[in-house]
Amino acid sequence: MASRARVRAPELIGRGGWLNTGGTDLTLTDLRGRIVVLDFWTFCCVNCLHVLDELRELEEKHRDTVVIVGVHSPKFVHEAEHQAVVDAVERYEVHHPVLDDPELATWKQYAVRAWPTLVVIDPEGYVVAQHAGEGHAHALETLVGQLEAEHAAKGTLRRGDGPYVPPEPVPTELRFPGKALSLPGGTFLVSDTTRHQLVELAADGESVVRRIGAGERGLTDGTGERARFSEPQGLAPLPDGTVAVADTVNHALRRFDPATGEVTTLAGTGRQWWQGSPTEGPAREVDLSSPWDVAWFADRLWIAMAGVHQLWTYDPEAGTVRAAAGTTNEGLVDGPAEEAWFAQPSGLAATGDRLWIADSETSAVRYVERDGKGFTVRTAVGTGLFDFGHRDGAADQALLQHPLGVTALPDGSVAISDTYNHALRRYDPATGEVSTLATDLREPSGAVLADGDIVVVESARHRLTRLRLPEEAVRVEAVAHRTQRATTDIAPGTLRLDVVFQAPEGQKLDTRYGPSTRLLVSSTPPELLAGGDGAGTDLNRELVLAEGVTEGVLHVSAMAASCDDTDSHSGSAARANEYPACHVHQQDWGVPVRITEGGANRLPLVLAGMDD
Repeated sequence: MASRARVRAPELIGRGGWLNTGGTDLTLTDLRGRIVVLDFWTFCCVNCLHVLDELRELEEKHRDTVVIVGVHSPKFVHEAEHQAVVDAVERYEVHHPVLDDPELATWKQYAVRAWPTLVVIDPEGYVVAQHAGEGHAHALETLVGQLEAEHAAKGTLRRGDGPYVPPEPVPTELRFPGKALSLPGGTFLVSDTTRHQLVELAADGESVVRRIGAGERGLTDGTGERARFSEPQGLAPLPDGTVAVADTVNHALRRFDPATGEVTTLAGTGRQWWQGSPTEGPAREVDLSSPWDVAWFADRLWIAMAGVHQLWTYDPEAGTVRAAAGTTNEGLVDGPAEEAWFAQPSGLAATGDRLWIADSETSAVRYVERDGKGFTVRTAVGTGLFDFGHRDGAADQALLQHPLGVTALPDGSVAISDTYNHALRRYDPATGEVSTLATDLREPSGAVLADGDIVVVESARHRLTRLRLPEEAVRVEAVAHRTQRATTDIAPGTLRLDVVFQAPEGQKLDTRYGPSTRLLVSSTPPELLAGGDGAGTDLNRELVLAEGVTEGVLHVSAMAASCDDTDSHSGSAARANEYPACHVHQQDWGVPVRITEGGANRLPLVLAGMDD
């Protein structure tokens, strides 16, 4: 086994304390003898949610040797609230210890730069690997196997039960519901996300009429009792009277027939879409990525594809899907649909001429409208990835905080489920003003009109809440925030950007069809870079910093594909591996920088491996 740098792992500290340990505080000494995987995550981040799912198999297979520790490291102010972290751990079925680190103390100790980041610590307490982004499950499996063998031989591996202690379940009719829909008979259909079901509620919004789904994760069609979902979210009526369901963690689009109770699959394969996969074709043959909401607009079903920062469409007549807006780059860029950038679009609402979008990671409300033969994306509220808060007034100055839902109102305005502000907001296109309709809602994630009222999905209160649409706005004291992350001091002039990628053991870069790596660089403000921005295939680049700009954010997106190294085998083994398994590793970074004399002239970002 190749030698690794012997870097002692810093202690795990966080003011919020420990979850899922039965009240016990853990230290690395307590975990000595086990292989520890630190998962730096925050619950707003869809890539972090993907990694939680990637880790489930590893966690189950190596439960007697591996301890996964989630280090919750918040981006938004709301995510620093302890109860919000407690809710998220239950909502996303996190079955390992979690350290609540609201001040990013452990994040800083490990020099983490991006969500999600995985750090592997060996049984003797040394850091042996770091991986940023998604797609590292195979690499971790390989490394864990090597560490198990190495430390079993040395006598330093300790097997046994881990420190995870499940919390007591709480009985409620709904558990972290996602979205709701009014059915023709006056009842409500709700995605009961954490229980992997749909629930039909009576007109009172409380009494259960029926449950659809077995209540366990899975991708199974059939009757309401047999069907299985995995964290369903968005719901939308289709012209034939059935309901489209965004089955988020199954990366699928499902259909529910209220008349028969049958569930079928419309689109998706159950596999997550990766760069290089088809972006159009027969709906059941094309991979999707965390569809979060759906809406019927312009004779198509539009899908908020949160996992790849795009909007896709489904054509029920042709039985096809295609990418309709967004480049897969994360950010806020308007323009022709195919050139626009989104950041986890999570809510959709259609009016006659516009498709409204809750673009959660930019804390923005966007919309799509027809433009000649195509579509154009525009922004109504929001400025970018790092500005958020609660401020009413003119839309170009107003602030939201990670909204997950939008609802078209009868007067042409839009209600916004301003999730992390615990508020219902309103944007009026006629006046260009943003106001607050209601506060003291707990993580509202969607809303639906019913008999002149608005019924809000209070996700973290596990209920629907009916509100009168007020004639006057609620007064709220304005507050503005920026994401609090350590700024990197860099020297003026030229900056060497190195994305560190080391293929996992037994793998090599996949160059069969051309370059296997991709690097995209941009900045906020755009004037920060005088050279070196744009797309390319090398993971190393010289960036030229413009004179006169003293601070900003570098946006870096990297991808690398690696496959089984058949050259390392011979004879029949090589022939047996004619079709090697391939794995895609990808991550987006937003690195706040300050230009100052004496700053660094090299910026290393670890995609996989260790920076020597």
